[in-house]
Amino acid sequence: MDPQHRLIQERVAKIDKWEEMGDRPYPTSFERSHELGAVVAEGERMEAENSEVKLSGRMVSKRRHGKMGFAHLDDQSGQLQIWVRKDVVGEDAYEKFKLLEVGDFCGVEGKMMRTKTGELTCEVTAIELLSKSLRPLPEKWHGLTDPETRYRQRYVDLIMNRDVRETFEKRARIIQVLRDQLIEEGFLEVETPVLQPIYGGATARPFTTFHNALGGAQLYLRIADELYLKRLMVGGYDKVFEIAKNFRNEGMDRTHNPEFTMMECYAAYWDYEDMMALVDRIVRRIVDEISDDGKIQYGEHTIDFSHGFRRAGFLDLLKEHTGIDYRPLGRDEVEAKAKELGVEVDETMGKGKLLDEIFSEKVEPHLIQPTFVCDHPVELSPLAKRHRDDPELVERFEPFVAGFEIGNSFSELNDPRDQRARFEEQVRLREAGDDEAQQLDEDFLRALEYGMPPTGGLGMGIDRLVMLFTDQHSIRDVLLFPQLRPEVKSGGGDAD
Repeated sequence: MDPQHRLIQERVAKIDKWEEMGDRPYPTSFERSHELGAVVAEGERMEAENSEVKLSGRMVSKRRHGKMGFAHLDDQSGQLQIWVRKDVVGEDAYEKFKLLEVGDFCGVEGKMMRTKTGELTCEVTAIELLSKSLRPLPEKWHGLTDPETRYRQRYVDLIMNRDVRETFEKRARIIQVLRDQLIEEGFLEVETPVLQPIYGGATARPFTTFHNALGGAQLYLRIADELYLKRLMVGGYDKVFEIAKNFRNEGMDRTHNPEFTMMECYAAYWDYEDMMALVDRIVRRIVDEISDDGKIQYGEHTIDFSHGFRRAGFLDLLKEHTGIDYRPLGRDEVEAKAKELGVEVDETMGKGKLLDEIFSEKVEPHLIQPTFVCDHPVELSPLAKRHRDDPELVERFEPFVAGFEIGNSFSELNDPRDQRARFEEQVRLREAGDDEAQQLDEDFLRALEYGMPPTGGLGMGIDRLVMLFTDQHSIRDVLLFPQLRPEVKSGGGDAD
């Protein structure tokens, strides 16, 4: 028998002993009087009043000394020490305490006091097992450190590493701040389809599925919710937003996961200048939640938001960091320059995508302080309005911080004739081998033909925002259950 299985069997035997002593080891509920964090917060008063409490949580430490023992319970709000004495709880209850192990959930009744060492403690008068941990937790001092195991067994990671729990609590607060800001500014929260007959709104490969009830019709998991939100603008809403799960069938790296969370919003009669101001308001509000001086630490960099975002042109930044003016160059000349710079490209890429690849490798790593990268070539942005002062560019910006993009925004294209021409160019790129080029969506074009007001649109990557504001350097550290390769099993049994 392998050691893990033997330990499980030993713990099952202890459940049997609980049952032999007349107790149910898995009760349906436990009525606690306080969360542990609330007891700690009110500790001085509760100690003075010798308050009676009913508490519960996971046992995360335990030590016995003859006829008494100490343990710590943990719940979402905090930790608290308990003190169990045989002469207080009685012999039967103390025998039950001896059967408890680190990892078990238990409930206690008792009175609040403070030990000689000064630690706030619940002196236990009654104790019960609420749920048995059949698998032992990782050893206390080394914890759970292997990243692959942490991501695959996130439940154990959360037990052992309170800072990981705090990261996901901050994630929830960041999303709430974002939602509150939009609602306060008059945006309506909506929901749009995840399963779509034509995917669009971004440049990416989709996940494909089939709908049996529709005769095996092919459907796609959305890569963006943009085109449906714009349909709502046609329908008469002035401001809408959605916080949505999107799916892109692409590689995984530090800032990419196939399933990710995006906020998209649209406002009638706004343009990309208005959306820059909105991003600044959203980010400042998040910064104010976590910083007193408008600065945060991200790795080795101190990021200063106190002066807002600087603005810089896409082509200007390319010239600044590569020494090349790409504006007059044709597609083949750009490819040649990319190869000279050591940027990996292929024959299917149009000029816009080539420029984007060069930008990703040669410019983005230098965009540490908050920067709006503005006014991209038209080939890169099939859904954005042409720049009012330069028809070779579009009115678009991307906010960059700490070397990565956290959003994307346009003055939205609302001319159905221009939109059709852009879609047709994407079709040509697809036929030339670019499988990330967008599809032509006739229903979306039909919607635009009913008229869409001048509109500003914005998408912000929630996962990257959370990375930035929690000082995490892999997207996997801000996703509770990131995508992983299939778990390798050995010996024909379940992998441990």
